[in-house]
Amino acid sequence: MENTSILKKKANYLIIILLITGMLPAFAQMSPGQAENEQTFWNDVRFGGSLGLSFGKGFFTGLLAPSAIYDFNNTFSAGAGLSAAYASQRNFNTNSFGGSLIGMLRPIRGLQLSTEFEQLHITRRYELEGGNRKDTYWVPALFLGIGYNTGPIVTGIRYDVLHSDRSFYRNALMPFVSVYF
Repeated sequence: MENTSILKKKANYLIIILLITGMLPAFAQMSPGQAENEQTFWNDVRFGGSLGLSFGKGFFTGLLAPSAIYDFNNTFSAGAGLSAAYASQRNFNTNSFGGSLIGMLRPIRGLQLSTEFEQLHITRRYELEGGNRKDTYWVPALFLGIGYNTGPIVTGIRYDVLHSDRSFYRNALMPFVSVYF
């Protein structure tokens, strides 16, 4: 008899939980404009980023940098991205992984000014005679860029104002091509 009482209580609790969880979507729909706001938000988000490959005799570099950008209006956008890269040359290779915060300003048609703060975790490996060496560290980068905007594609050049010998990139000045949809 006691077991049926416990089963009835558990069944009642289960019914109450199902009713509450079944009602939650109905309560969520009662919020005026919530669905409209979510739909508007996602209409203003663009996804894309950059892909880079460079290779030649004895060296290779590959970069993948996906990102998401929110368009506040036709002039200003901001977002975040990830970055992963690998480079090798003879007895040296390095890889990096990190994230970035991005800001874009389009003051006139066709012109895009950008800033990107990037924080990278870098691992460098050297294969040397007499022993190998490995360095692992974090390094920041702050890029200021200018580009020509043709809809979803931006082509330009950027400069890392924090560039040092510990940076992943060989040069502070770099061309770029970004695509956002």
